[in-house]
Amino acid sequence: MITGKRVFLTGGAGFIGTRLCSLLCENNHVMLFDNLWRNSIERSGLLQHPNVELVTGDILDTEILNRTLKNFQPNVVIHLAAIAGIDTVIKNPVTTMKVNVIGTYNILEAIKHKGELERFVDFSTSEVFGSYAYKVDETSTTNLAPVGEARWTYSVSKLAGEHLSHSYFKEYGLPAVSVRPFNVYGPGQVGEGAVHVFVTRALRGLDLQIHGDGDQIRSWCFIDDFVDGILLCLEKEEAIGHSFNIGNPKGTVTISMLAELIVRIAQSSSKIVHVPKGYVDVELRIPSIEKARKILGYEPRYNLTDGLIKTIEWYRANS
Repeated sequence: MITGKRVFLTGGAGFIGTRLCSLLCENNHVMLFDNLWRNSIERSGLLQHPNVELVTGDILDTEILNRTLKNFQPNVVIHLAAIAGIDTVIKNPVTTMKVNVIGTYNILEAIKHKGELERFVDFSTSEVFGSYAYKVDETSTTNLAPVGEARWTYSVSKLAGEHLSHSYFKEYGLPAVSVRPFNVYGPGQVGEGAVHVFVTRALRGLDLQIHGDGDQIRSWCFIDDFVDGILLCLEKEEAIGHSFNIGNPKGTVTISMLAELIVRIAQSSSKIVHVPKGYVDVELRIPSIEKARKILGYEPRYNLTDGLIKTIEWYRANS
C-alpha cells in the first residue's frame, strides 16, 4: 500500500472512488474531485476524515480543475470521472463523448509537466472489446463498433481516452497505466449496474426485469478484488506504460443465472420477468487476467456467491 502521497481522484465520490478513498486515506492525503452526479461517498463518513478533501467540480471546467491541481500538487492521479451506464449513455451520447474524451484530455494536459507525479491511472472499459469478448487479453483487437449506435459512444470514448493516456506516456514520459474493469459490483454501488439493480429490487420483493432472454454472459468482479488490482497498479513500477484487464473470470454467469442467484441468497419473493431489449448489448464478456497476474501479482479472492452475500448484507443494512 502506498503511503505519504497526495492522491487526486477525479470522479472520486463514485462507487469505486469511495472504496479507493477508504483504503488510501489512512496513510495518504486524498483529494476527491467530483460533480456529485453519482454520490456514493455521502453516507460513507469519509468526508469527515482529516486526510480527505472534496472539491465539487466538473472535469470539463478547466479553470477549476487546473487551479485545484496547482494548489494540491498530487503525486498520484486516478482518473475515474466519466459518463457511464447504458441508459445514461444512450440518452446522452454527446455528453458521453465530451466528458470521456475531452475530460481525459483536460486532466492529462494539466499534469503532463508535473515532475512530482509518480503515477496516472486511467479508467478505460471492458467494452472496448465489443459484443463478443471471450477470454480477451490486452493484445486482443479493440472494436470501434458501428457509427450511429449511441450505445457504443461509451466504448469509443473510453478507447480514445486510453490512446490519449498512452500517447502522453510515449511523448511526455507521463507515468500512465490504463485499467479495463470487467463488471465490478459490491457494497455502496450506485447507478445502473445489474447487481445493484437486482439486489435493491430483490430486497423490496419487486420483480427483477431481464432485458431479452437473459443469456448474456458476464464475469463479475467484487469491488475489493478490483481495488486490489488498482492498488497494485500504483505500487508496481513495472505497471507503467501498460493496460490491464482487471476482473474475475471465475465469476462468470448468464444474466438469468445472476438474477436467480441473487433471489436465492436474499431469500426474496421477487419474480424474474423478461422484457424486450431495446438496445444493442454485449452478449459475451470474459477477461483473461494473465497479464495482471504476471506483472502485478493480481489474483481475485472472492467467488461470486461470497461477493453477493457481502453485497446483499450491506444493502439490507443500509436501505
